[in-house]
Amino acid sequence: MGYVCPVCEAPQMDGKHLANHLAFTAILGNAEHEAWLDEHAPGWSAEGQKELAARVTEFAEEREYPQVFEDTTGHDHDDVRPGDLFDDEPSHAHHMEPAEQSPELDAKTQAAMEEAKRMAKEHRAKDEDENA
Repeated sequence: MGYVCPVCEAPQMDGKHLANHLAFTAILGNAEHEAWLDEHAPGWSAEGQKELAARVTEFAEEREYPQVFEDTTGHDHDDVRPGDLFDDEPSHAHHMEPAEQSPELDAKTQAAMEEAKRMAKEHRAKDEDENA
Protein backbone atom coordinates (compact mmCIF):
# COMPACT_ATOMS: atom_id res chain seq x y z
CA MET A 1 0.00 0.00 0.00
CA GLY A 2 1.29 3.48 -0.80
CA TYR A 3 0.18 7.02 -1.58
CA VAL A 4 -0.38 8.95 -4.78
CA CYS A 5 1.15 12.41 -4.89
CA PRO A 6 -1.86 14.76 -4.87
CA VAL A 7 -0.06 17.08 -7.29
CA CYS A 8 1.59 14.90 -9.94
CA GLU A 9 0.20 11.43 -9.11
CA ALA A 10 3.68 9.94 -8.66
CA PRO A 11 3.44 6.77 -6.53
CA GLN A 12 5.10 6.93 -3.10
CA MET A 13 5.90 3.99 -0.82
CA ASP A 14 4.60 5.56 2.40
CA GLY A 15 3.83 8.86 4.11
CA LYS A 16 7.47 9.73 4.71
CA HIS A 17 8.32 9.19 1.06
CA LEU A 18 5.32 11.30 0.07
CA ALA A 19 6.42 14.10 2.42
CA ASN A 20 9.96 14.00 1.03
CA HIS A 21 8.72 13.93 -2.56
CA LEU A 22 6.48 16.95 -2.05
CA ALA A 23 9.05 18.96 -0.11
CA PHE A 24 12.08 18.27 -2.31
CA THR A 25 10.11 18.81 -5.51
CA ALA A 26 8.91 22.16 -4.12
CA ILE A 27 12.42 23.14 -2.97
CA LEU A 28 13.80 22.33 -6.40
CA GLY A 29 11.48 24.92 -7.88
CA ASN A 30 8.25 23.15 -8.81
CA ALA A 31 5.65 25.85 -8.20
CA GLU A 32 2.71 23.42 -8.25
CA HIS A 33 4.12 21.27 -5.43
CA GLU A 34 5.09 24.37 -3.45
CA ALA A 35 1.64 25.94 -3.86
CA TRP A 36 -0.05 22.69 -2.80
CA LEU A 37 2.12 22.48 0.31
CA ASP A 38 1.53 26.14 1.14
CA GLU A 39 -2.24 25.60 0.91
CA HIS A 40 -2.53 22.18 2.61
CA ALA A 41 0.41 22.25 5.02
CA PRO A 42 1.32 25.85 5.89
CA GLY A 43 4.74 26.05 7.51
CA TRP A 44 5.81 22.81 5.82
CA SER A 45 9.45 23.85 5.35
CA ALA A 46 10.00 24.05 9.12
CA GLU A 47 8.62 20.58 9.85
CA GLY A 48 10.33 17.26 10.15
CA GLN A 49 9.60 14.32 7.90
CA LYS A 50 7.26 12.65 10.41
CA GLU A 51 5.22 15.76 11.07
CA LEU A 52 4.87 16.62 7.40
CA ALA A 53 3.96 13.02 6.53
CA ALA A 54 1.12 13.08 9.06
CA ARG A 55 -0.25 16.25 7.50
CA VAL A 56 0.05 15.40 3.80
CA THR A 57 -1.28 11.85 3.96
CA GLU A 58 -4.66 13.26 4.99
CA PHE A 59 -4.99 14.61 1.44
CA ALA A 60 -3.38 11.77 -0.51
CA GLU A 61 -5.13 8.80 -2.02
CA GLU A 62 -3.93 5.40 -0.85
CA ARG A 63 -3.29 2.82 -3.56
CA GLU A 64 -1.97 -0.68 -3.80
CA TYR A 65 1.38 -0.78 -5.61
CA PRO A 66 3.49 -3.78 -6.52
CA GLN A 67 6.54 -3.78 -4.29
CA VAL A 68 10.06 -4.30 -5.56
CA PHE A 69 12.46 -5.50 -2.91
CA GLU A 70 16.01 -4.17 -3.04
CA ASP A 71 17.51 -7.63 -2.71
CA THR A 72 15.99 -8.44 -6.12
CA THR A 73 17.44 -5.41 -7.90
CA GLY A 74 21.12 -6.10 -7.38
CA HIS A 75 21.58 -2.97 -5.25
CA ASP A 76 22.95 -3.05 -1.73
CA HIS A 77 22.25 0.07 0.29
CA ASP A 78 23.16 -1.24 3.74
CA ASP A 79 26.12 1.14 3.84
CA VAL A 80 23.95 4.23 3.33
CA ARG A 81 22.83 6.25 6.30
CA PRO A 82 20.00 8.80 6.19
CA GLY A 83 21.11 12.17 4.90
CA ASP A 84 24.10 10.90 2.92
CA LEU A 85 22.79 12.67 -0.15
CA PHE A 86 23.31 15.99 1.61
CA ASP A 87 26.43 15.34 3.69
CA ASP A 88 29.59 17.13 2.69
CA GLU A 89 31.56 13.94 3.31
CA PRO A 90 29.13 11.05 2.72
CA SER A 91 29.87 7.61 4.14
CA HIS A 92 28.20 6.09 1.09
CA ALA A 93 30.26 3.66 -0.96
CA HIS A 94 29.35 5.22 -4.32
CA HIS A 95 31.90 8.05 -4.30
CA MET A 96 32.68 9.76 -7.57
CA GLU A 97 36.08 11.06 -8.45
CA PRO A 98 36.13 14.80 -9.24
CA ALA A 99 36.50 14.10 -12.97
CA GLU A 100 33.27 12.05 -12.88
CA GLN A 101 31.15 14.72 -11.19
CA SER A 102 28.56 16.81 -13.01
CA PRO A 103 29.48 20.25 -14.34
CA GLU A 104 28.85 23.20 -12.05
CA LEU A 105 25.23 23.78 -11.16
CA ASP A 106 23.42 26.94 -12.17
CA ALA A 107 22.68 29.45 -9.39
CA LYS A 108 19.04 28.40 -8.92
CA THR A 109 19.92 24.70 -8.62
CA GLN A 110 22.83 25.47 -6.30
CA ALA A 111 20.55 27.55 -4.06
CA ALA A 112 18.00 24.71 -3.96
CA MET A 113 20.71 22.20 -3.05
CA GLU A 114 21.99 24.46 -0.27
CA GLU A 115 18.45 24.82 1.09
CA ALA A 116 17.98 21.05 0.94
CA LYS A 117 21.28 20.52 2.78
CA ARG A 118 20.23 22.99 5.48
CA MET A 119 16.84 21.36 5.91
CA ALA A 120 18.33 17.85 6.00
CA LYS A 121 20.78 18.87 8.73
CA GLU A 122 18.01 20.52 10.76
CA HIS A 123 15.77 17.47 10.44
CA ARG A 124 18.63 15.08 11.36
CA ALA A 125 19.41 17.15 14.44
CA LYS A 126 15.72 17.26 15.39
CA ASP A 127 15.40 13.47 14.95
CA GLU A 128 18.54 12.91 17.06
CA ASP A 129 17.12 15.14 19.82
CA GLU A 130 13.82 13.25 19.75
CA ASN A 131 15.58 9.86 19.93
CA ALA A 132 17.99 10.88 22.69
